[in-house]
Amino acid sequence: MTLARTSRERRDPRRIACRGLRRASALVTAAALLAGVPLAAAPPYTTAEITVALPDVALIDQDAQVVKLHELVEGREVVMVDFIFGTCTTICPILSAGFSNLQRRMGSGPGGPTLISVSIDPEHDSPEIMTTYLKRYRAQPGWSFLTGDRDDIDTVMRAFDAYIPNKMSHQPITFIKATAPNQWVRIDGLVSTADLIAELEKIRGGE
Repeated sequence: MTLARTSRERRDPRRIACRGLRRASALVTAAALLAGVPLAAAPPYTTAEITVALPDVALIDQDAQVVKLHELVEGREVVMVDFIFGTCTTICPILSAGFSNLQRRMGSGPGGPTLISVSIDPEHDSPEIMTTYLKRYRAQPGWSFLTGDRDDIDTVMRAFDAYIPNKMSHQPITFIKATAPNQWVRIDGLVSTADLIAELEKIRGGE
């Protein structure tokens, strides 16, 4: 009887779900810690100056509002962009924890950085899913999660030279708007919050 009860407990989907939630929570916690400190175990990141012509596309944010990407960017002093999706459990949690820590370090709202996460899984990333995702990382005003038609999302990815045909093949890439028009700094690789701020200071200092 004891063995049978143990076997049933092991097959209980509620217990399995709880274990899954604990693992997911541990992953998010680890991501937050990694984003706040130097990633000693990760390969060195690389940077490159690129030109981006922002496309005139209409996207949908986490509040189900229609927004234009160039309107989010124009006139903002500090803008960072990354490409993620709501069910990602590998790269995206680390990138998003970095954005979250950056908001805590630099502030949010007017005067704070404008953070833009673009979904690479628009077929599934609804405003509800994106809202839940941002709450998980305690996102503050100034951080937008955008989805839209697949063609429009592909257009945005191609504009940043970050197009991928499959969400599972995405890479950790962050873009920081430079001071010159249409100029951005592309960062390939996982970076800490301190690294993001250091790269931003380089841009501001004209280095």
